[in-house]
Amino acid sequence: MTKQKIVPHLWFDKEAVEAAEFYTSIFPDSKITHKSIIKNTPSGDCDVVGFQIMGSNFMSISAGPYFKINPSISFTISCDSEKEVNELWDKLSPDGKILMKLDKYPFSPKYGWIQDKYGVSWQIIFFSEGKPKQKIIPHLMFTQDFCGRAEEAMNFYCSIFDDSKVGDIFRYQNQAPDRDGTVAHSFFTLAGQMFGAMDSAQEHKFKFKEAVSFIINCKDQEEIDYYWEKLSAVPESEQCGWVKDKYGPSWQIIPENMGELMSKNPEKTTPAMLKMKKIIIKDLEKVGEEK
Repeated sequence: MTKQKIVPHLWFDKEAVEAAEFYTSIFPDSKITHKSIIKNTPSGDCDVVGFQIMGSNFMSISAGPYFKINPSISFTISCDSEKEVNELWDKLSPDGKILMKLDKYPFSPKYGWIQDKYGVSWQIIFFSEGKPKQKIIPHLMFTQDFCGRAEEAMNFYCSIFDDSKVGDIFRYQNQAPDRDGTVAHSFFTLAGQMFGAMDSAQEHKFKFKEAVSFIINCKDQEEIDYYWEKLSAVPESEQCGWVKDKYGPSWQIIPENMGELMSKNPEKTTPAMLKMKKIIIKDLEKVGEEK
């Protein structure tokens, strides 16, 4: 399997391992790929978990209560049947919150949007036609001061990543409070991976937060420098490879062998990494070789 260039990352207070075990128990074709602990961070010792859900890689961390997951970034599950929609809905529902009830809609014979007990949002849908090949699709909702900028953001992201394009755009018409012509829904592709986007002028109390971010696996320092220069728009958010772009989403721009780099002499590589803004590979390699 080709290494996934962009990997969704979930920030939990203490539940990273528990949540990963839950997801891999309810979704078919899913597994935990690795577990580790980053010691002596400002949040204490942090569990880090890699897991795979139906062919899509995820990462999660338990790093304290600083960020709370909200529905501004959700995950659309493209189902093969209405039966599959019902089954996944039943598994994700306990102790969750319904955002759109499970029902028939103009765009799907069976669809529902739910926030599970860990706060992660899932849009579970059966496409009667035009079903995407990708099973799980990260979906960005542009709210509050970012509302109306979904199309602009999609074009911006596609200008940065190779193998990228914006698909068909379905626009609001006479659907107040959303402005005519803004994005009701669109799929777009980044680095060969499918994403979704929409504007929403409803009175949402949430917008993009660091709790759901996207890791960019970079092959070398040149790639790290490239994505850093293109995406970082909020200097005060630059820390440990993290940046925030001008539309609100957060990205982690890291070497694809980050785990290997950090595992060499972690007593020194961890403090060195925590002091960095942009990750400098040669500096981590140097620290990793120290006695």
